[in-house]
Amino acid sequence: MTGSEDCPPAPHLKKDPGFCSRSVPETPWANLSLFWASVSSGREGVCTRQSLNIFATINFFESLRHRGAENALLPAGLRQKDQTTKAPTGPFKREELLDHLEKQAKEFKDREDLVPYTGEKRGKVWVPKQKPMDPVLESVTLEPELEEALANASDAELCDIAAILGMHTLMSNQQYYQALGSSSIVNKEGLNSVIKPTQYKPVPDEEPNSTDVEETLERIKNNDPKLEEVNLNNIRNIPIPTLKAYAEALKDNSYVKKFSIVGTRSNDPVAHALAEMLKVNKVLKTLNVESNFISGAGILHLVEALPYNTSLVELKIDNQSQPLGNKVEMEIVSMLEKNATLLKFGYHFTQQGPRLRASNAMMNNNDLVRKRRLADLTGPIIPKVRSGV
Repeated sequence: MTGSEDCPPAPHLKKDPGFCSRSVPETPWANLSLFWASVSSGREGVCTRQSLNIFATINFFESLRHRGAENALLPAGLRQKDQTTKAPTGPFKREELLDHLEKQAKEFKDREDLVPYTGEKRGKVWVPKQKPMDPVLESVTLEPELEEALANASDAELCDIAAILGMHTLMSNQQYYQALGSSSIVNKEGLNSVIKPTQYKPVPDEEPNSTDVEETLERIKNNDPKLEEVNLNNIRNIPIPTLKAYAEALKDNSYVKKFSIVGTRSNDPVAHALAEMLKVNKVLKTLNVESNFISGAGILHLVEALPYNTSLVELKIDNQSQPLGNKVEMEIVSMLEKNATLLKFGYHFTQQGPRLRASNAMMNNNDLVRKRRLADLTGPIIPKVRSGV
């Protein structure tokens, strides 16, 4: 017999399509020895090669069985022999078991202490050290009436006294200034209230803008003399064509002096329309376009229209969605220095140079208005020549 095809079929073997030497017996642990005895005696009808393979497999599993305690890959039931074959001595009784354990615990004698406890106190009694008094404080003597008043003063009164004496570290800034500015006791909780946060009064939200957009636009187009201020702040659902229509209507209006569109999502087309309006309008004094989506190009186009306008005295363009940039800020300052009528310009420059130049330009314009008022002049304002620009 030279191959697996010559081997007769053997019982208790798991057939493998490859080679018979890789077959594994299906017998349990307890029947391995009996199975090997039957194979060795020739009663199972197994060939010699199968016999050798089965013998090697049995030895392998027997070695695993003996080394099961060290092999963590084997199940717990295969690591050791079954030792639960002892018959029970009687039924389980929990109360009797607990009584037995308690009885054994009471009969067991405790270990005697090396040094028996007698209750005697040993060592010295701890006495806290007394801090030495400051000689300056010892020499200070108050009148009996003051000492009695301080001894009977409440925490709130001591807090006010500390504020008067300048001990601001014992209280919050709010308590300190309230105690100084009030003739009565303001702090009712004493010095312990310094750890509590300041209670601020809730501020209610602003009411929504009640301006009727369409009605106000019609009043501007009709040149209503009673309409001098247009406030469209925080109305975010105004279409861009409507805002551009406002700019077109203000070109021919002779009464509106203040126009504000803060937080209306205005963009560059609206800024271009307002710039064209400033070149024509001669009545508008205040224009506010803060907190919108106007870019640097739109702001620059708006500022470039200032030389054509002599009535605008206040322009606010701060807090746009994107920064304008240093180049745009320098061009804005150059246009402001050429304007002689603008008195207030609302924008926070990022660089110190443009900020200082814009501040000087506004200060010079206000100085011109002051001189005109003192001289009681009429007519256009002639700006003075600015040197060093």
